[in-house]
Amino acid sequence: MSQPQSAASHAKLVPMYHYVTFPLVFIPTVYFLYQAVTAFSIPTLMTAVLGVGVIFATLFARLFALGAQDRVIRLEERLRLARVLPAEMHADIESISTSILIGLRFAPDNELEDLVRRVQGGELTDRKAIKMAVKSWRADHQRI
Repeated sequence: MSQPQSAASHAKLVPMYHYVTFPLVFIPTVYFLYQAVTAFSIPTLMTAVLGVGVIFATLFARLFALGAQDRVIRLEERLRLARVLPAEMHADIESISTSILIGLRFAPDNELEDLVRRVQGGELTDRKAIKMAVKSWRADHQRI
């Protein structure tokens, strides 16, 4: 069973990515770059370039997955806002940024209207502030 989530403990660390995959890519690349500088040749330079390319591919693979997740969260939260908020607030749903919607996803339905009003009033301006304002945390165990 997953650990309870809160604003302080919801960030997800993926051990196989953060502690295994990235070091397995990063450490050899540092060595390849060292070799390209100390024992320069076209093959050592090409190996170093390949290593840097693999690091970029590894980072972008993670960023692309997070970007896709953000798009899904945006859709889910807009649908939830349309279901939960009073009709007079529906016109403003599309103007709420993805970053704000990501923060709102941790709020239960009964806190959502107040938080959206605080966002629209300029009191809450970023996802961290929204997460800190949530009183009863709604866990997200599906995040990547």
